[in-house]
Amino acid sequence: MTQSADDFVYTLPGIPAMTPYDFDRATRLIKARTGIVLGNHKEDMVARNLGLYTKKLGLQKVSDYLDHLEYNTSSPEWERFITIFTINHTAFYREQHHFDILADYVKTLEKPIAIWSSACSTGEEAYSIAMTLYENISIPENGVQVVATDIDTVAVERARQGIYTLDRVQPIPQPLLKKYFYRGTGSFSGMARVKPSLQKIVEFGVANLVSGEGWPQGRTFDAVFCRNTMIYFDRPTQTQILERFAKIIKPGGLLFVGHSENFSHMTSAFKLQGQTVYVRT
Repeated sequence: MTQSADDFVYTLPGIPAMTPYDFDRATRLIKARTGIVLGNHKEDMVARNLGLYTKKLGLQKVSDYLDHLEYNTSSPEWERFITIFTINHTAFYREQHHFDILADYVKTLEKPIAIWSSACSTGEEAYSIAMTLYENISIPENGVQVVATDIDTVAVERARQGIYTLDRVQPIPQPLLKKYFYRGTGSFSGMARVKPSLQKIVEFGVANLVSGEGWPQGRTFDAVFCRNTMIYFDRPTQTQILERFAKIIKPGGLLFVGHSENFSHMTSAFKLQGQTVYVRT
């Protein structure tokens, strides 16, 4: 007997099964919308996440959920679909050497100074940038701006709130933690919240690095952070994004990327300056 592709399914107990066709369709939809490439090694993760959310919506098949997305391109469900597949792995002062380089760099700049955290996730990177600016620029309240964006609307809202568990803020040196955060009490015990004095220089928003939707318009930046994000895009998409970055980063400005990302042979607009730091030529 001949078997079709739909006879083979990815199953997990208690949730709707996903067929290979569902997987291919889901990967096409997420790539078209965000540029994120989900390889075959992500099949189990996609099956689990899509199955759980399909069940939560009361649908019987993953294909029913994908039908809704494909035929309703402006549906709010797209935000949830993107959230399912975005990886919000971040931390305060992650890759400390980047912030050491940023600290030395901003001391050489004249105001106005603008830094873009282009994949800010839940905000730890953006607030780490803001603290670095506050600690290394005289009168940072004037002429200093951190723009922080992400494609994940849920993550951006959490970032905007600036509330973290105490274990999340552990990487912050104690003097800075006391200076820039409130310690929660009562119902907020075990939490820390960013002080308004720091929050006021950070502007959060939603942006799609691939489509360009939500990109800061009419602005140029002294530095852009885009760390551990380009690895989820194919090479043509990476090149496209680098070309766009080149247009908005000031000559001599810095591009910070992830430890596993290397773009030295992809563009002449940036020159590798140090470990995972490029300078705009």
